[in-house]
Amino acid sequence: MLITSPNELAAICARLAKHPFVTVDTEFLRETTFWPKLCVIQLASPDEAVAVDALAPGMDLQPFFDLMVNPDVVKVFHAARQDVEIVWHLAKCIPSPLFDSQVAAMVLGYGDSISYDQLVQRTNGTQLDKTSRFTDWSKRPLSEAQIVYAIADVTHLRDVYVKLTGELKKRGRSEWVAEEMGVLTSPETYRQEPERAWERFRNRVRKPRELAVLMDVAAWREREAQARDVPRSRVLKDDNLIDIAMTGPKTAEALGAMRSTPKGWERSRDGAAVVEAVLQGLARDPKTLPAIERHRPQNQAQSATVELLKVMLKMVAEKHHVAAKVIATSDDLDRIAEDDEADVAALKGWRRELFGEMALALKHGKLALAMERGRVVTVERVPAVVIAEA
Repeated sequence: MLITSPNELAAICARLAKHPFVTVDTEFLRETTFWPKLCVIQLASPDEAVAVDALAPGMDLQPFFDLMVNPDVVKVFHAARQDVEIVWHLAKCIPSPLFDSQVAAMVLGYGDSISYDQLVQRTNGTQLDKTSRFTDWSKRPLSEAQIVYAIADVTHLRDVYVKLTGELKKRGRSEWVAEEMGVLTSPETYRQEPERAWERFRNRVRKPRELAVLMDVAAWREREAQARDVPRSRVLKDDNLIDIAMTGPKTAEALGAMRSTPKGWERSRDGAAVVEAVLQGLARDPKTLPAIERHRPQNQAQSATVELLKVMLKMVAEKHHVAAKVIATSDDLDRIAEDDEADVAALKGWRRELFGEMALALKHGKLALAMERGRVVTVERVPAVVIAEA
């Protein structure tokens, strides 16, 4: 069923709100825009499923947004981040309570970032038809094949949700997923603030002067991309941005002399704006700049510790049927090797109970790794007794 009018949408959302959960998906385009262009919304309850034409003339999506923040209805997505970003951009609200089946699948050991069709195959035994995946969802009218494809994404998700929630409850991991939803439901995850655009490149600069220029040029690019509603690369490519930060051209001539600058671009309005942003960056007081994170090279002991932690992580992931990626990242392991109090997810909450405490014990020699019947196991080490010489 395709919803094409505000009255139809209000009626379906009123019916969906009577259920404990709804499954949700969206079809959008963003190849040529900064902000994703919402084209279709799919919704399903245990009783019915619909596709909503978000581009239909006169369509008012407010009933959908109201449903997304209804505290009595769990909103079920797969790989929710981009879908939630769309809702946040359009209505400045975040679907809650939220359940992400990809995160739940990782917690249950289905693999790292498992795709929707793979998850459906493994939980329901159904092979999805994905032939309409890359069609133009902005073109009207929508074809029957597109509508069938779109609705199938939320109907199968109902069965996936029931299956995963049952497994989570049986294995006592429902709270693990609830904890993970904190990041997905935080407005900070979706705010596109120009003043923070430089953070995506924080590891690409080494000097305060470079950082200062990066902060102002990246902020300019972000504002321009948002205002024009075009991808960032249409304004200034990433590599060009870093080159400018490291070179700091103070004049149009200096900007034009850079190898990464397109011929004549320095004389354009954008070129002039970049030079102005560079000068603003260079005028910053170095004392007000954020600290530059300098990754210290690991010594031999730290390198060995990281390698042991990797083995332990794989062992824990296999033993408890949890995706290793969701327990700890490579950066987590590096930082644990350097600091027992590292501010990383692996040393917090359920991850600390599952892996973090063991990781610290291994680091300090209280645990050892050994092979037993072809599998890695941990062995408690008895502290050596030092006998003083008479």
